[in-house]
Amino acid sequence: MRSVLWTVLGVCLACAIALGLAPFASESPDGLETVAKGAGFAERFEAPPTVASPMPDYTVPAVQNERIGTGLAGLIGALATAAIVAAVGWLLAGRRPPGSPRRD
Repeated sequence: MRSVLWTVLGVCLACAIALGLAPFASESPDGLETVAKGAGFAERFEAPPTVASPMPDYTVPAVQNERIGTGLAGLIGALATAAIVAAVGWLLAGRRPPGSPRRD
């Protein structure tokens, strides 16, 4: 039961950080994009997306306030990541044989 508590606390902390700090992320391009523009080959790789993003530019399109939309995008991303990790962990853990002791 202790491991579940720590997991829930960790997910809550990650969500709080994502929701609280994502709105303050830099709007400047990252290092790879800066180098590509500086070297003059960034335009070669600009193409329309193959699949439409549900959260383009790390914002929630339905939210008008950019900072709140970015924070919500961070929260949604943290929750989606936690759900994927939990699902993969559950699949990899397998089932316990009947009568085997639980590990907490």
